[in-house]
Amino acid sequence: MLFAADIEVAQTIGFGIIAAFMIAGALNVVLSKNVVHAALSLVMVMAGAAAQYLLLAAEFVAVTQVLVYIGAVMVLFLFGVMLTRAKLGKDTDLNNDKGWAFGLPISVLLLGVMGYVLLDGFKDTKISGSGEGRIGSAANVLLSDRIFSTYALPFWALSFVLLAAVIGAIVLARKD
Repeated sequence: MLFAADIEVAQTIGFGIIAAFMIAGALNVVLSKNVVHAALSLVMVMAGAAAQYLLLAAEFVAVTQVLVYIGAVMVLFLFGVMLTRAKLGKDTDLNNDKGWAFGLPISVLLLGVMGYVLLDGFKDTKISGSGEGRIGSAANVLLSDRIFSTYALPFWALSFVLLAAVIGAIVLARKD
């Protein structure tokens, strides 16, 4: 039989694993010399955010994260890459090698300030494990059930048809 403490430990371990994948993806976004690989790494970071929402029992927010950010924003980003004729291989002209001496101390300073503000603001706050008042409570579940139970499959099918049509239009418009 699982106790509340066991579930909290499992959630903490899951958070750590997902956060490690998100950090690796974020570093790959910044350090990658290939634009498409950077975009796919950004998809991994956004999928990690959706997984974190699932750990918080916020299923509606997680599905919205997947549909809006991974589905729409990344498709638009990849369309922009295709339409601007960006190099698909490694690009040595990217400026991610310059400015490390200036950016690294500022990043460490911002991390320290955010850590101090978070620790100072929440020093006496206790997190309840009861689940009452959480993001995934009954009011949000009813809204998500209404939207994504009846219309989920037609919505996904339509999005794939539109995606195929736009990719086909870009392929036909692009002259190589």
